Amino acid sequence: MTAVKTKLNKQKNPVMKVKNISKRFPGVVALDDMSIEFLPGEIHAVVGENGAGKSTLMKILSGAYIPDSGEIFLNGKEINFSHPIEAQRQGVSIIYQEFNLLPERTVAQNIFLGREPLKNGFIDINQLNKNAFNVLKKIGVEKLVDPASLAGTLTIAEQQLVEIAKAISFESKVLIMDEPTAALTNIEVQKLKDLVFQLKSKRIAIIFISHRLEEVFAFADRITVLKDGKFVDTVIKDEVDSSDIVHLMVGRQLDHYYPPLGDKKDFGEVILRVEKGSNDFLKDISFELKRGEVLGIAGLQGSGRTELAQALFGVVPFESGVIELRGKPIRFSGPAQAIKEKIGFVTEDRRGEGLCPGQPINDNILITVRSLQSIFARIVDDGIKKSKKMVQSLGKSVDIRGVSTYKQEVQFLSGGNQQKVVLAKWLASEAEIFIFDEPTRGIDVEAKASIHDLIRKLTKKGTAVILISSELPEIIGMSDRILVVADGTITGELPANSSESEIMFMATGNHSTVERS
Repeated sequence: MTAVKTKLNKQKNPVMKVKNISKRFPGVVALDDMSIEFLPGEIHAVVGENGAGKSTLMKILSGAYIPDSGEIFLNGKEINFSHPIEAQRQGVSIIYQEFNLLPERTVAQNIFLGREPLKNGFIDINQLNKNAFNVLKKIGVEKLVDPASLAGTLTIAEQQLVEIAKAISFESKVLIMDEPTAALTNIEVQKLKDLVFQLKSKRIAIIFISHRLEEVFAFADRITVLKDGKFVDTVIKDEVDSSDIVHLMVGRQLDHYYPPLGDKKDFGEVILRVEKGSNDFLKDISFELKRGEVLGIAGLQGSGRTELAQALFGVVPFESGVIELRGKPIRFSGPAQAIKEKIGFVTEDRRGEGLCPGQPINDNILITVRSLQSIFARIVDDGIKKSKKMVQSLGKSVDIRGVSTYKQEVQFLSGGNQQKVVLAKWLASEAEIFIFDEPTRGIDVEAKASIHDLIRKLTKKGTAVILISSELPEIIGMSDRILVVADGTITGELPANSSESEIMFMATGNHSTVERS
């Protein structure tokens, strides 16, 4: 493999350079003497496990954190950002995985927040919309996003375009993109790639953070690997393959991405049965779920995958049809009832729905258990060693890393560790049915393998699992059976080890059932 010294480096001067950067938090060395260069007109991927230092480095580059030591150079001049606004004004913008748009404001207001044009002491709305249109046109998306639309009405892909437009409005020289493809469909990913390559042609340095190695190789020119807060290597994308990157990230080759599938002989009785379940979005949903199996749910974005999970968990219940749990008819009135019936739901929106970001790790892990206790039991149990031991055991079981104390607020954890806290919360509930909606979104390759192993450990104990994922290799690698959803209905069922083409055929609305001997 090729290290940092490449022909590419000799041809261009870095637009941004970090030299010997270090950052420490109580009990944790987040970055240790790190040096990297970012070139103009280059897509530079930064990869590593959760806790490798990616988030800390990006927050330093964008002005959210101040390094303890080291230097940062922008176009050859040393800079010291004290706030993200200062970084933006000097041409360094970041687009986080969880967007920072104000939903009740318009697209134009979000793009030029705090920089609105004035007329007679008031915001000039016409000029504001015109300025926003010009920025959107600059990146070729003026026909896709209306400057006067409320940000809260936009799709995830459209919100991302607004975030990019906002960055471009600052005449950015460096654009940091944190997991930009995590919530996008395959078609939207391709559109994003076209846009990113357009920005690259304008000599913008693009720093691309992603856990999806196939997309790292599709987007990047060079790849930098971090591990345990330290720089490992920078390589040219065309001179390595994914196994090389995995080896650099984890220090070893992963023997497999997915654990062995379950054996039908080991599956138990049907624990959940739905027949012709329907509501305003879902139509005639029918399936069975057995103890000990992983039932995969595949489909395109907006197909009804998440709506199905929400119906089963009582968020937006089925309004008609038959639902049987453990052989008895049931009608969920809300999530509280689902929790009492031993159903756990690992939501795809971990920050908005799965966690209390301002609360510590231990309270988040115990929140479901406490919701099932009486007030008296809560008072008695809160102060005793039992809860503390439970938290430590659960945290260890899901492999929460780089945390000195479980009293740390969840909002300050990496995305991967936040997801692990969500998993620990539901493990504490001892659910008999787990619904996993995008459980490995934004998680590094080794952590993904650990979560996959955890899912299989659950099924070996007789737990039934419903797995929803946008990543077809994950659906294929993990599912004992696959249901495909399109337009709010099940278009077919596939056996284990089906192909991506078979899944996509049904996901585009073609009804079929594949049977194999």
